[in-house]
Amino acid sequence: MNTQTAFRASILHFTDMPKSRSDTTSYQYWKDGLLVVADGKVVAVGDTAEIKKTLPENTQIIDYSGYLIMPGFIDTHIHYPQTEIIASYGEQLLEWLNNYVFPTERKFADKDYAKEVANFFLIELLRNGTTTALVLPSVHSVSVDALFESARRLQMCMISGKILMDRNAPEYLRDTPELAYTESTKLIKKWHKKSRFYYAITPRFAITSTEAQLEVTKTLLKENPDVYLHTHLAENIKEVEFVRELFPQYKDYTDVYDHYNLLGKRSIFAHGVHISDREFQRLIETESVVPWCPTSNFFLGSGLFDVNKAVKLNLRIGLATDVGGGSTFSMLRVLNEAYKVAALQGVALSPLKSFYYLTLGNAKALSLENQIGNFAQGKFADFLVIDLKSTPLLAFKAEHTKSLEDALFDLSILASDRAIKATYVCGELLHRREFDTTSFVHSN
Repeated sequence: MNTQTAFRASILHFTDMPKSRSDTTSYQYWKDGLLVVADGKVVAVGDTAEIKKTLPENTQIIDYSGYLIMPGFIDTHIHYPQTEIIASYGEQLLEWLNNYVFPTERKFADKDYAKEVANFFLIELLRNGTTTALVLPSVHSVSVDALFESARRLQMCMISGKILMDRNAPEYLRDTPELAYTESTKLIKKWHKKSRFYYAITPRFAITSTEAQLEVTKTLLKENPDVYLHTHLAENIKEVEFVRELFPQYKDYTDVYDHYNLLGKRSIFAHGVHISDREFQRLIETESVVPWCPTSNFFLGSGLFDVNKAVKLNLRIGLATDVGGGSTFSMLRVLNEAYKVAALQGVALSPLKSFYYLTLGNAKALSLENQIGNFAQGKFADFLVIDLKSTPLLAFKAEHTKSLEDALFDLSILASDRAIKATYVCGELLHRREFDTTSFVHSN
């Protein structure tokens, strides 16, 4: 019989998208709950009094009473080579790429350096409660190897793939259509569906790919229909204008990708800040996904994603940090900015919907809802222990908070990485706030 471990705390997970601020049918919450784990997966979840009756006598119970357990957060768009340039001063997108991003990504031709940054990057994810991410590396194959090798030790779920760029970038970062094909094919065979990894074919954006390279991307997707497509779309006005100059024969930015059959259920187009009604409709028709990156869109002055329109039209969206354009690894801080973006558009983003997006919603955006996102039996036991009183202000507010919804809202507006008391992946403790995470992770 498999050895089971039970975790006791208040427990919250979602079963569907909340339809309103007080939609009690979309989630399950136990004030005194037990999450039972064996062999890295969920065995059961429910009220302590009921679940305890079913446990073998030798079951270890780890007591987090007074804290809240939730599924691990999921980041649907983030750049790991940009960790060292997060919060770099004073540029919009195209200038920022040339002045900060490209010179930094050059360093990732060195696998030892890439491994060092990948280790730090994963530690930061765990410290902020993120257990799964869709990650851009650099153009170098070794940057992909470095990320997956580091994540394999931790059993984390990662989606990534070598960036493809053959123009409008420094020569030291360009590949060719031939290299894009051969290196991507090797990496797909090496990493796709190995451990908890999935491969994403990753043209950086239309500006940095010739038509020949986009044809190669199309071929790679046709030959590997179960991989992901990951790129950027309409983040910045100047970017959109440049795409129009480079591809005048197409209707718009989205139509460039559409021409090469790149839209689809596993196609992830980050940002979508400046897309037309026609583009909205085409993305919806093809079930494509648009990660919403509010911290990055604010920081780089890109604009406001029309979240109200996206939700009304049932566009598949996720939430993402977009580090290093985004200025934080914390998905809680992303919620803070997302609430403001929605408010500026006359929409009150409910706390229930906010935390749905960070968990089951983002799992659905990445087509991983059968594996992660909530505590359904058999899913991977990736979860967080959250301290709702992690700062004096949150502790003070907690004395006056009367509902779960209000507690979640306080968390989304006032909390940061300090609220993550512990992070578990496959039922194993990988981060605890009281000790040095770096030494713990490197000891594995």
